[in-house]
Amino acid sequence: MQGFWTIIMLIFSNVFMTFAWYGHLKLQEMKISTGWPLILIILFSWGIAFFEYCLTVPANRIGFQGNGGPFNLMQLKVIQEVISLTIFTVIVTFMFKGQPVQWNHLAAFFCMIMAVFFVFLK
Repeated sequence: MQGFWTIIMLIFSNVFMTFAWYGHLKLQEMKISTGWPLILIILFSWGIAFFEYCLTVPANRIGFQGNGGPFNLMQLKVIQEVISLTIFTVIVTFMFKGQPVQWNHLAAFFCMIMAVFFVFLK
């Protein structure tokens, strides 16, 4: 169950991360944050990122072998990167209509999936 909860928390943390890193661009596109100073944009993003850290840190602690979890550090990192790119792609595809997924993006995802396969090989 620790592996399951690790992955679930990493998925949700990456939703927060994507909104923290790129959500302000959507707000700007919607003319909501156009006049905001950069420091306010940074503080807004940090406020969202706080919730990312509230999920990422425990996910890594729960999932790490040194704490009784099923994953070593390399596995945790590769899983996190694949989740991050997947969540990013889904959110950007729906939020930013002018950013289509192209063949080379799919090829890159395939390489990432293969990275997960290889990192779990004994």
